[in-house]
Amino acid sequence: MKRFVAILVVLFMMTAVFAQSVSEKAETYIIIDHAGIEVEVPKKIDRIAVYNIYPLPSALSVFFNSADKFVAFSKPSLTAAKTGLLGQLYPEILNVPTDCVTGSINVEELVALDPQVVFINAQDKESRQILTQAGLTAVGVGVNQWKFNVLETLNHWIELFSSMFDVSEDIVSKVRDYSTSTLKMIQDRVSSIPEDQKAKVFVLWQYSESAMMTSGSSFFGQWWCDSVGAINVANGLPKDYGQKCTMEDVYNWNPDVIIITNFTKAQPKTLYTNGMGADDWSEVKAVKDGRVYKAPMGIYRTYTPGSDAPIALLWWAKAIYPALFEDVNLEKEAKDYYKNVFGIDLTLEQISSIFAPPSSTAGGI
Repeated sequence: MKRFVAILVVLFMMTAVFAQSVSEKAETYIIIDHAGIEVEVPKKIDRIAVYNIYPLPSALSVFFNSADKFVAFSKPSLTAAKTGLLGQLYPEILNVPTDCVTGSINVEELVALDPQVVFINAQDKESRQILTQAGLTAVGVGVNQWKFNVLETLNHWIELFSSMFDVSEDIVSKVRDYSTSTLKMIQDRVSSIPEDQKAKVFVLWQYSESAMMTSGSSFFGQWWCDSVGAINVANGLPKDYGQKCTMEDVYNWNPDVIIITNFTKAQPKTLYTNGMGADDWSEVKAVKDGRVYKAPMGIYRTYTPGSDAPIALLWWAKAIYPALFEDVNLEKEAKDYYKNVFGIDLTLEQISSIFAPPSSTAGGI
């Protein structure tokens, strides 16, 4: 009998150990990130760091309808939170540390913050190696691998989030459906514009007394212009990403419309009053016609991918072709979008601020 009892005890202990092992294994699972790498992540993630993907904290906050999971992200993300809507919606985000993930990674400080996952650019192999060697879990997020298609990038972000976090999958379909229908409506309306009547647009991405930069054919500005049936006047520039240009280039392009991003402090008034260095904008068609516009600033700077993208696309379409989109009420669209897709109820004051951003929103790349 004693031997029988002993055997039962051993079997019980073995069963308990096995059950514990199964339970422990169930606490993690495998995802495939945007670099195509299998990553083992915790089933419950409460501590997140983001390295140098500046719009990502804003997109994650809207996805969670909360910012309490962040332990670190880069300074340009914090600047946007302070000057845009993000800090108003989620004040806790204003206290997130930034020093350890701004510029190069301070591994020691980041490890001390104990993030369960660190989101990085999917193409940043060096940072992934640094993080994994430090025992941290790196998850690659695509930024430009969908040919700078801002809407498609947002959709892929939301799908990745939904694979990692216990949040309603309904958000994925809502974001994609709204993005798809908005783009289709715009492109249906602009499709009949003859090529020689399309608006010529100059995207002023960065502007200071020392440099002027725009978007060539391989950067976000090209996608925005293509999506609303406009011509990016700088599409002949040969290199990827932002490109330096001069006032002589602008004179030669002579754009019909100028869009100023929130990555520069410049405002329409800066151009109308020749308020930057010795540059003279007075003979540029867009300036003479009063068609210089500051891009919206919502949850984040809208030039890059982010949760504001569908509303920003409507704004671009209406700014460039006001007669074609006279019936589009941007304020109503913004209110409905954030309420119906993310459950965020913006005030009229907050909605108005999206379309009249101050210079203080500038920062980042």
